[in-house]
Amino acid sequence: MAKEKTLFTCTECGGTSPRWLGKCPSCNAWNTLIESVAEAGPGKNRYSGAQFAGLAQAQAVMPLAAIEATDIARTPSGIDELDRVLGGGIVEGGVVLIGGDPGIGKSTLLLQALDALQRAGLPTLYVTGEESGAQVALRSRRLGLDHSQVNVLAEIQLEKILATIESMQPAVAVIDSIQTVYSDQLTSAPGSVAQVRECAAHLTRCAKASGVAIVLVGHVTKEGALAGPRVLEHMVDTVLYFEGDTHSQFRLVRAIKNRFGAVNEIGVFAMTEKGLKGVSNPSAIFLSQHSEPVPGSCVMVTLEGTRPLLVEIQALVDSGGPSPRRLSVGLDKDRLAMLLAVLHRHAGVACMDQDVFVNAVGGVRISEPAADLAVMLAITSSLRGKALPQGFIAFGEVGLAGEVRPAPRGQERLREAAKLGFSVAVVPKANAPKKPIEGLTIHAVERVEEAMNVVRGMG
Repeated sequence: MAKEKTLFTCTECGGTSPRWLGKCPSCNAWNTLIESVAEAGPGKNRYSGAQFAGLAQAQAVMPLAAIEATDIARTPSGIDELDRVLGGGIVEGGVVLIGGDPGIGKSTLLLQALDALQRAGLPTLYVTGEESGAQVALRSRRLGLDHSQVNVLAEIQLEKILATIESMQPAVAVIDSIQTVYSDQLTSAPGSVAQVRECAAHLTRCAKASGVAIVLVGHVTKEGALAGPRVLEHMVDTVLYFEGDTHSQFRLVRAIKNRFGAVNEIGVFAMTEKGLKGVSNPSAIFLSQHSEPVPGSCVMVTLEGTRPLLVEIQALVDSGGPSPRRLSVGLDKDRLAMLLAVLHRHAGVACMDQDVFVNAVGGVRISEPAADLAVMLAITSSLRGKALPQGFIAFGEVGLAGEVRPAPRGQERLREAAKLGFSVAVVPKANAPKKPIEGLTIHAVERVEEAMNVVRGMG
């Protein structure tokens, strides 16, 4: 493939320069010039290769009602928890971007999935840019994938990778990682903004034109976001994040974006000597391990995608100094301060001279406001040194006026709690079921002070 001319384009005004400059010659903005590929001229487009033949054909304009809508065919990956996050399986021509901290298990999970697909009779390709073929083979032995027939290519040049995909036509190809791949069309180093954007664009077009499902592994920054341009997440169909502490055996895979399934769906895995294994009952990870109820602990039911999960919220209230601390792990830090103010104003529970620490057990992150009521009850329990009853759960959003607002899909949450043996629930009045749920006593409340009075009445 002939090397094309490169230009440097300003991200502010769109002006171009034949070489890199510290200041844009058009708008005088500093450090805004990034490398890009110039158009090759009439009839010579860098996307006109054989791998893009399907995209080059003009499509007829049709009314939306005249287009036949068919269900998307999905291929199970052989790992149930991964299929759950993907929305049921791998989609032909789909592009998945998966990111996470170093050593958290991205390559391990994908190698296991490719081996399962290969054993099911589908051709697969694992492109490694960070390891040699021998290192990948050593990992497969460690994972117990004896006699694995997954095809491995140790390569970082984009043009060679595209040629291999075109000639092999695998059902699924993994690129580990996109930050190591470079194109001859650009002079910048692998991992730069221009290289990541250009290589991802080529691989995405290749997937759409050939029907090959491509999985891109992405590096993350110190803040935990995917490294590279933000457009990388817009290009792909699905964005998955690995969550969890590398020192813990449990891992969460969360779907941040999914054009073929539910967003914020999670898969739960346990890291073992033989790789990642799916956890069929993840609520057991996040629930209390206490033999007897302890002060400062309250169980709530949260929704992760379509899955209700029971999570233990722990609170510790201790005497503080002149500047008491407010710290939360797994929950919104700003919301904690708001809940303490509501608790004081509407329930008469004062914590202004106390340090307050709140934690969601198991490393799970709860972003929905349905955790408000459980957080407030846990704080009150710790402050008074009195444990909540055995088999107690609570959920509901709390407003600034002290009202308890309903949580979405409350009936599913209650059924999940009853299935796991919980017997008492304090929930918003709007979430109270019309028909009683066997084994579960439900206290429906409209305000925070009502919830506090119900708990006090339980002794």
